[in-house]
Amino acid sequence: MKKILLIVFLLISVGNLAFSANEKYLRLHEAAEQGDISAQFNLGWIYYFGQEVEKDYGEAFTWYHKAGEQGNAKAQFSLGWMYQNGEGITQDYDKALKWFHKAAELWHAGAQVLLGGMYYFGKGVTQDYDKALKWYRKAAEQGHVEAQYNLGVMYDKGDEVTQDSTEAVKWYRKAAEQGDIRAQYYLGLMYQKGETVEQDYDEALKWYLKAAEQGDIRAQYYLGLMYQKGETVEQDYDKALKWYRKAAEQLHVGAQYNLGVMYQNGDGVTQDYDEALKWYRKAADDGHVEAQYNLGVMYDKDDEVTQSYGEAFTWYRKKAVQWHTGAQYKLRLMYQNGDEVTQDYDEALKWFRKAADDGHVEAQYNLG
Repeated sequence: MKKILLIVFLLISVGNLAFSANEKYLRLHEAAEQGDISAQFNLGWIYYFGQEVEKDYGEAFTWYHKAGEQGNAKAQFSLGWMYQNGEGITQDYDKALKWFHKAAELWHAGAQVLLGGMYYFGKGVTQDYDKALKWYRKAAEQGHVEAQYNLGVMYDKGDEVTQDSTEAVKWYRKAAEQGDIRAQYYLGLMYQKGETVEQDYDEALKWYLKAAEQGDIRAQYYLGLMYQKGETVEQDYDKALKWYRKAAEQLHVGAQYNLGVMYQNGDGVTQDYDEALKWYRKAADDGHVEAQYNLGVMYDKDDEVTQSYGEAFTWYRKKAVQWHTGAQYKLRLMYQNGDEVTQDYDEALKWFRKAADDGHVEAQYNLG
């Protein structure tokens, strides 16, 4: 009996919720029909996102347009967005620009950012960095994180504005303090290099850590580098390994190569040639030239991995054609000795000369 009563109660509750949602929609629709701006925008919103009704861009556009014509900034922004992306209507950058302008003039920060982006990239308008700067700044001053980051980039790179490190740091910092991972990384980079701001390794470490903890692959790599070298922070192989591994698992080839080096040399870890080989191969497959050479060396010798002249030859050749003198010299030896390749003195001489011409000291000495 209790189970039956519970089912009846749930059915009544669901029915009441459905009635309540329907009643809410009817009231909203009635208010929108009577010209209520907020109701018109909200009706557009529920059609756009399919909230409690079937998603319908045509209906969304209709109600956004009614609200936009009456001066609702959020509706104007939404119209600009739909025109820019061709959602339910033909893509039209001129109309997107028109509605973004209207919303931006009413201090809609999102519209200001997208308007700045259209001028920055020349998307549907003549490229105009001054106007991009103007609209980015308006949005940034309202606390819009994307605009703050974009201003930082423009001042950092000197993109058609006078390069200004003070302004770059200012806007990067504002965005970084709001958690923007890109701004955190670039702040770390600026403080580490000290090329345009006073070098400050503590600040670099601080911002790299924030970005790295959010998964920024570049910050993870640089943290690994700082901890491995110990030139700017106390050397810590465990932390170097941790951050290199995080970056390597996200396919950062430099981190993969450095992990290989650490495992090959036993730097802060138990020496493990299999692990070294694994990470070198990952980096080498993505074109890292030093990893390709190190693979060649490991396969060429027989004290680290099972010797394989075929593998050694493959990796030396990949590296040699990229003007690596060590690989060119090793190829010369393999052709000269016939190590798993047909002995060929002409090829040996060819690679010998290439190595010498590219500055390999031993090759130059032997050639005389």
